[in-house]
Amino acid sequence: MEHKICIFGASSTQGFYIKKGGWVDRLKIYLYERSLNTNDYYEVFNLRVSGNTSRDLLKRFYNEAKARNPTIIIVSLGDNDSGFKIPLEEYETNMDKILSQAKEFTQNIIVLGAKKVNEKLTNPVPWNKEASYINAEIKKYDGKLKGLAEKHKVEFVPLIDVLNDKDLEDGIHPNSKGHKKLFGEVKKILKKKKLI
Repeated sequence: MEHKICIFGASSTQGFYIKKGGWVDRLKIYLYERSLNTNDYYEVFNLRVSGNTSRDLLKRFYNEAKARNPTIIIVSLGDNDSGFKIPLEEYETNMDKILSQAKEFTQNIIVLGAKKVNEKLTNPVPWNKEASYINAEIKKYDGKLKGLAEKHKVEFVPLIDVLNDKDLEDGIHPNSKGHKKLFGEVKKILKKKKLI
């Protein structure tokens, strides 16, 4: 059976800073190796754009999903909305629309929650003085996302307590150890839902 997994996100989904691959690349390798011993074939599309917010993803989501006709959709977004101060109400509206669109393609939808940051390095961030990542604010966006997942009856994966400061390269982006932990969480939920 063929499975098409579309993963939407920003730089942490991209695997920023990681030469040997982030959590999505780990998932690809795991599924490709798994397919050698089963009748299942997995195609994984990493549809990430560094710096994306819900505004950006809403503009591109439907067309990118339609072009691939996914059987599984994973969405990881919210940290940048908090950091770039997209109003919380707008974030909620954007993500509500994105999840509604996702359900046009598949019922197998997984929403990844936000991750903690090291505020000593992220308030503000060195590469953009207008952006600040603050855990108290990130948790507000994470709460909205969890509520939307419940509303749409899709799986929400809480990540707020999964990573610590030692798992972050620059205070925001996971290092290799952090990506290994994220991969473990995604693999666990895919197995729980019997999607792999």
